[in-house]
Amino acid sequence: MRDEKQVRAALKSLHPRVAGTDHQVDTYFNTSSGRLKLRQGNIENALIFYQRQNAAKIRPSKVLLCEFSDPAQTRTLKKVLASALGIAAEVDKIREIYFVDNIKIHLDRVRGLGKFLEVEAFVNNGNLRHARKQAAQIKDLFGVLSEDILPHSYSDLALDQRAARRKGLR
Repeated sequence: MRDEKQVRAALKSLHPRVAGTDHQVDTYFNTSSGRLKLRQGNIENALIFYQRQNAAKIRPSKVLLCEFSDPAQTRTLKKVLASALGIAAEVDKIREIYFVDNIKIHLDRVRGLGKFLEVEAFVNNGNLRHARKQAAQIKDLFGVLSEDILPHSYSDLALDQRAARRKGLR
């Protein structure tokens, strides 16, 4: 996040619904395609499979989500999936969660990686064009430049960081 003060001021101007601040650990499992992660948090607990192009632009994601109300279920599921698939990466973050209509805005502090802004515009009634327009408006309002958009997920950044540390140790 380039200018957190500007982002927070812009966010406040939208009068968002505040969902809260969540400490989340996302465990990414090995898959042959897409990404499969188990989110364990105080607010959100879910198994999430998604497919998204790695590109530095506003882009759609295909998401399948299974939410859990009992955190104990996610602990058990993590053991099962780790045994069956293996763990690819873990991402530990503090996430502030906000909603403006069908838009979910996250202000993330990711351990070892830094601060990030993430915006999800959920498609209503199959209107992808409208969701893209909303995401672009939020991007402009928050002062996000095209070069600020990361092409990869936090899991990719964590894996890259781990690989760089290993190279440095050799």
